[in-house]
Order: sequence, then C-alpha cells, then structure tokens
Amino acid sequence: MLLRQFQAVGRELCARGLVSSHSGNLSIRLGERLCITHRGSMLGQLEEHDLVETGIHKNDRFTPLASTELAVHREIYKRTSASAIVHAHPAYAVALSFCEKEIVPCDMEGILLLSKVPVLTKQGPVVPGEMAEEIAEALASHKVVLVRGHGSFAVGQLLEEAYYYTTTLEESCRLLCLLRMLQIKVG
Repeated sequence: MLLRQFQAVGRELCARGLVSSHSGNLSIRLGERLCITHRGSMLGQLEEHDLVETGIHKNDRFTPLASTELAVHREIYKRTSASAIVHAHPAYAVALSFCEKEIVPCDMEGILLLSKVPVLTKQGPVVPGEMAEEIAEALASHKVVLVRGHGSFAVGQLLEEAYYYTTTLEESCRLLCLLRMLQIKVG
C-alpha cells in the first residue's frame, strides 16, 4: 500500500515534467520514523528497494541510503504537523525564483489554495540538505515553499495532497510567466 502511494505520485511528477529522471524525492512520516525515497532513485519507476525507512531524530544503518535531502525532510517533520513531503523541481516556479522574493498567484486556484509562496535564498549554490531549518520554518505557515534556483518543498497529510500543492504552484507560475511574455500586468 505504501509503495503504491509513492509510485502514483512519483509517476505523476515525472509525467508532468516536475522532476528530471533522477531528481526530486518523497517521504511519509511513520511516527518517529520516516519512509523516504532512496538516494538517486527514479521517481517515475519506483520499486520496493527505492524506499528507505529511517529515524526522524537519529541515524541508523539505512540512513546512508536515503535521499540527499533527508536532513530537510527530518527538520520539516520535527517542526510541522506534516505527514508527507514532496520535493520537486518545477521549471516555471524555479525560473521565477530567480527574480521574485515570493510567488503571488494570479489564478483562482492558486490564490485560494496557496495565497503566496515564499522564495528562500542563500548566498552561493544550494547543496542538497542545506537550508533545512529555513525550509521547515517557512512550511510551518505555508503549504509549499521554493528554494531559489533549486526547487519546491510541499507538505500535506498525504503524498497526494503535497503533490496537489506542487502542481498548483507550477500552474500558477506557468500562468505568471505567460502573462509576463504577453506583457499583461496582474494585480
């Protein structure tokens, strides 16, 4: 059952171009543990061996197999009530992250669901697993956040919910980019 949830969301992320062949990661909270995708796994073709169960608060023998974003997932689970996390690399959202401090959707679904999405930045390139505290802090009051030039982190009670926030963000950003190309001002 758990594997099927990961597979469904992983396939959809890949099919929509929200991750590349070996990018992005997913996790689900399991009490004081979490199940996260394996380091370098292909979200579009997940199998049982692509899921790693490890501790939220401490390492164990499976920790080295987990996604390079494990530190971020752990911190989010420690600081929020999230039960699921989707980390993706939505192209339109990432593009806008280079020129915006926050994403303010102009479409009805984005406005109602997300209101606004903070864009977190740091000096220099972002290394996977970095900015865990900043990301978790922002997700305490937002459903999804963007890390400048890197990607989005969305939370929910189910993977499908976090996926929904991810796709809503990308659709809102796609519309914002189209409106900019048409030179139409919104707001």
